[in-house]
Amino acid sequence: MRKLERHGGRLFVYGCLAVLATLYLVPLWVMLITSFKPLDEIYSGSLIGLPKQITFEAWSKAWSTACIGTNCVGLSPFFLNSLIITIPAVFVSTAIGAINGYTLTKWKSRGADLFFAVMLFGCFL
Repeated sequence: MRKLERHGGRLFVYGCLAVLATLYLVPLWVMLITSFKPLDEIYSGSLIGLPKQITFEAWSKAWSTACIGTNCVGLSPFFLNSLIITIPAVFVSTAIGAINGYTLTKWKSRGADLFFAVMLFGCFL
């Protein structure tokens, strides 16, 4: 009997999680699918369904001529800027994390556990 109650509780939790995940993912689905539809199909009111004709016009227009602020240069320079910042940041962060991880496993002192907790807290910020 206890096992049945536990499975029923799990089933309820998983059901709630599935409903919440669906509520979270439906707007993303609509946004992604709508980006591949031509404008006349969007204006007809068919938002959730798959596109009848797939077009990449919106993506190419956003990439080349989207207006960010007063500049209409598209997203490509900003994407390149993100790569220039992100790639070195990932390498530096990985190197520092590896050095800290090695040091924390080899160096044991009175404050090592507190230092580890502070570093772990910093990861969640």
